[in-house]
Amino acid sequence: MIIRNVELETVCGVTSRLPENTLPEFAFAGKSNVGKSSLINALMNRKALARTSAQPGKTQTINFYNINKELYYVDLPGYGYAKVSQTEKEKWGKMIENYLHKSKMLKCVFLLVDIRHEPSANDRTMYEWVVYNGFRPVIIATKLDKINRSQIQKQVKLIRNGLGMEKDDVIIPFSAASKQGREEIWALIGKMAAGEEKEQEEGSGETEQA
Repeated sequence: MIIRNVELETVCGVTSRLPENTLPEFAFAGKSNVGKSSLINALMNRKALARTSAQPGKTQTINFYNINKELYYVDLPGYGYAKVSQTEKEKWGKMIENYLHKSKMLKCVFLLVDIRHEPSANDRTMYEWVVYNGFRPVIIATKLDKINRSQIQKQVKLIRNGLGMEKDDVIIPFSAASKQGREEIWALIGKMAAGEEKEQEEGSGETEQA
């Protein structure tokens, strides 16, 4: 997709009312410092619209980015950062849960995990939580450029097993540096935004890397 226009349209805090959007929404969730902002910037073809930070846990709002006036990227608060208080974590959790329950236009949740490591307890909890709320998350395995090509298949299998994914669930390895995986993600978003069924063979590209 050619990105013609991107606008940070709505920012929701803990007490904010969620917008009643009429365009398809695609949410992005992940542990703090997993590279969520870098992914969103790469997808939007922008360098710094989604704020990246050396201070994990900085995203404390739900941010709605209007893309081409055709769909929304929804940036959910990062989770699992140890220096954030338990009270704050609970607030963010309620924000995310409220969004998953109430959004009428949410088409898919993309859950980001670090391809270098086995999914953490927080990753597994988030995955199960998204599934419990009625969605089959698409897994984006970030930091692809940090491992060797020969390791990719092994790490993808580690993530699949670690999360307890279904056979047909999709994993897309992604590198913010090379943008590898960007087109696969966009193709999936394009299909779902158009109301097409997610094809099982989408997962066949999960180990095609360079």
